[in-house]
Amino acid sequence: MALSLQEQLLKAGLTNKKKANQVRQQKNKQVKAQKNHNVVQTNEAKLAAEKVVEAKKAKDRELNQKTKQEAEKKALVAQIKQLIEANKQPKFGGSGRKEEVVCNFTDGTLIKRMYVSQVTQKQISQGKLAIVKLNDGYELVPMPVANKIAERDEASVMYRADDISDADQKSSEDDDWYAEYDIPDDLNW
Repeated sequence: MALSLQEQLLKAGLTNKKKANQVRQQKNKQVKAQKNHNVVQTNEAKLAAEKVVEAKKAKDRELNQKTKQEAEKKALVAQIKQLIEANKQPKFGGSGRKEEVVCNFTDGTLIKRMYVSQVTQKQISQGKLAIVKLNDGYELVPMPVANKIAERDEASVMYRADDISDADQKSSEDDDWYAEYDIPDDLNW
């Protein structure tokens, strides 16, 4: 019959009988305490494995959330593109390009230029049409469509006449303040 590990260690001289008895007593105490007091021994390897599993679950949740956000962003871009493609207006009237007018607008810090007909330029200034960005180009869409696009992504709408910036509001307030004063007729510039 094969010897137990304890007996093998004693025979090899790696431990003595006193230490073997101490280990046996300690083990018996643990078993009795566990039976009598329902003490659960903490298994460090099991705890470490649970921590690793929890960390992996948290990482997976985070990755799933990122992919979900990316998918939502792609869906918004596709919706915006579809709205623009379905509702874009011609830049020129049917009479040809003889009546081209330059329409300047800003894209971030850059001033961009678009050539349009006089009728189209008038519609832009009246707030009937808005300039929106599609990929690297610019298109004209009706104002209700521009509002729908702005709900999805405000940065896609480059210019709309009903947009009043804070600087324009301040200058109009200043003009109202000076409205009380008379301007002399003999003033030369």
